[in-house]
Amino acid sequence: MDADAFLILALSLPETALCSHMRNPDIRVAGKIFAGPVGPRGAAILKLTAEQQEMMCAAEPSIFEPEPGYWGRVGWTRLVVEAADEAMVQSALWTAWRNVASKTLVKAHEPKPEGPV
Repeated sequence: MDADAFLILALSLPETALCSHMRNPDIRVAGKIFAGPVGPRGAAILKLTAEQQEMMCAAEPSIFEPEPGYWGRVGWTRLVVEAADEAMVQSALWTAWRNVASKTLVKAHEPKPEGPV
């Protein structure tokens, strides 16, 4: 995956927008930051919980790594975009999106069960 594909995928999530904070671009859902686009080092950033970060970094250490310092300790995680496939990026983006979106918005976009209920 490349930087442009990452941004297109991130902005395809419900109610997302490309904005900026202190002159740095970010990706928001309903006004709240959940990701940052790919930067000069080839990594995007995602807002995960500490538990999600630990799980993803342990499972794919060449793709996920904590942001250095305080931000990493509170869950902000780097995603090396070139090393990831689309399914992995989409899953990670949805996770970060759900962490920030309102409960009402998350519920409105939950996957629908397949088959008869």
